[in-house]
Amino acid sequence: MTSDVADAIAELVAPMFGGRLPVAIRAWDGSSAGPDGAPVAVLNSPRALAHIAWAPGELGMARAYIAGDLDVEGDIAAGLSAVWDARREALRRRPGTASPRSRLDARTVLAGLRLLAGNGALRRPAPPDGELRLRGRLHTKRRDAAVIHHHYDVSNTLYSLLLDENMAYSCGYWTSDDPAYDVADSQRDKLDMICRKLGLAPGKHLLDVGCGWGALSIHAAREYGARVTGITISAEQLAFATARVDELDLGHLVDVRLLDYRDLAGGPYDAISVIEMGEHVGKGNYPAFAASLHGLLADEGRLLVQQMSRSGSHPGGGPFIERYITPDMHMRPVHETIAILAAAGFEVRDVHAMREHYVHTVAAWQRQLDRRWDEVVAAVGVTQARVWRLYLAGGALAFAENRMGVDQILSVKPTSAGISGMPPTRTGWEPSPSPAQRRRTPRERVR
Repeated sequence: MTSDVADAIAELVAPMFGGRLPVAIRAWDGSSAGPDGAPVAVLNSPRALAHIAWAPGELGMARAYIAGDLDVEGDIAAGLSAVWDARREALRRRPGTASPRSRLDARTVLAGLRLLAGNGALRRPAPPDGELRLRGRLHTKRRDAAVIHHHYDVSNTLYSLLLDENMAYSCGYWTSDDPAYDVADSQRDKLDMICRKLGLAPGKHLLDVGCGWGALSIHAAREYGARVTGITISAEQLAFATARVDELDLGHLVDVRLLDYRDLAGGPYDAISVIEMGEHVGKGNYPAFAASLHGLLADEGRLLVQQMSRSGSHPGGGPFIERYITPDMHMRPVHETIAILAAAGFEVRDVHAMREHYVHTVAAWQRQLDRRWDEVVAAVGVTQARVWRLYLAGGALAFAENRMGVDQILSVKPTSAGISGMPPTRTGWEPSPSPAQRRRTPRERVR
């Protein structure tokens, strides 16, 4: 190993990880340091150091990677896991250490400044394209529309390359380990389970809040005969869902609208679904959101909320997610969501933890990204493609390590006499293929 830039970086960084680098380093001058056989952080330019110095921690490293100044050889998720594990262990051994910066003494800071100056990296680099900085008060309609536009309107082509053909962009429900069973099958089984939990049938009217590209709305109409009103504030999602409804000749059952949930009126609805949209409502708005859903439901009507949960200091998902993916998101522990729903007048009937299912779902999206990398780059550019590679790798790890969860919360609006109309058991909720579906292989089933 050459003793040059990489060794200088290792000397600065290793104390933050208990004295030993969790990954190897290879610098732009060809020098290397760190353990053999570990993922390798490749610093392609001194700008990688500048990004990290000006935004220490997750955001600086994310910016360096997105800009192409930092690469990872080997499994990027394994590299992230090694870094987080080593940092947690170092903090465990030194209680009271809140962050890496809190352990930097004057000598270390001076050594870092000399390293930056000696490599022309003192100037603050511009963040790479795609970082969203919002103005105005949190969760106004205008600001929420800007957030949704940033993440969901990036390109229908991108999502069509990563997702199943129904464009279901939420946690699937994996009911088989058959190699032929894929993400499309898991999404179909998830949609089936939601429709069963909601008791959908011909004549029932479902309100699908945050309907995305229409996967659930279309499935509920096509497979269960339900009438569906779906709402989204994404123009790209509306265009796709409307075209899909027309293609399947479901216009008599499905009505998809460009509408903010705060502008909802009408009802009462027999059932309401909120599939991974509640995270965008915001901490302060959620009680009013829950109350409005309660007001839109008929007595004995059911509400199913599928929602990500998170504890700790980053309810938005962390600095990278909050700048590059979905700013203004708020994820709370599941028990807090249950309390808000109960306070709005709902009777919570079932809570179904699905965290491990998201690990499988994100892994499937990662495989699609890797398999279709050139097509993704052609669709959205290499910078946005790198954002997605980092997003999926970090997301899969957050669910695998129980730093994030996802749950289906089934609630009901009881009558004034306390009657729920709910069955006394869970029988019938699990997906069960029809005889026609059983005769097909998983890949041949209805999409």
